[in-house]
Amino acid sequence: MDTGLIHIYCGDGKGKTTASIGLAVRCAGRGGRIFFTQFLKERMTGELTVLSALPNVEIRRGKGTGKFTFQMNAEELAAAKVIQEKIFRTITERCREELPDLLVMDEILDACSIGLINERDVIQFLKTKPPGTEVVLTGRNPSQALIESADYVSEVKKIKHPYDRNISARIGIEE
Repeated sequence: MDTGLIHIYCGDGKGKTTASIGLAVRCAGRGGRIFFTQFLKERMTGELTVLSALPNVEIRRGKGTGKFTFQMNAEELAAAKVIQEKIFRTITERCREELPDLLVMDEILDACSIGLINERDVIQFLKTKPPGTEVVLTGRNPSQALIESADYVSEVKKIKHPYDRNISARIGIEE
């Protein structure tokens, strides 16, 4: 690829991470090198098992508290911020050094919207990223500035979801 573009997969519906994984698999299938980074997630899922088996895919994730951010107290949020910022710095530095074909930053939009990662740093990276690296950002509530930074913006809208009926995430479907 000569021109790396920027994708945003956002919204309150199921499928944003799944879409980014599909693009990662497509890129790997063509011999591309992928950095797949997850923010705010620590639970092992089936797709990560498959991605980790692909030779050109590197997965990076942070440790969390085992809670959703809305369940965290101020101290836990501060600790989560340190972890998320470190993951962001590490992956963007490596991206500049190693020039992957695709960089996925799953749930970074959420990390920005709740203040765990400075959005200005993300936008600055997008402006100065390696020219051939395609970048995917996923999550909810991207700001207008992030939307304007992107070449693709796709919204996944929830119409109905089993979680609304207290049906938990199921192995092989949601995790």
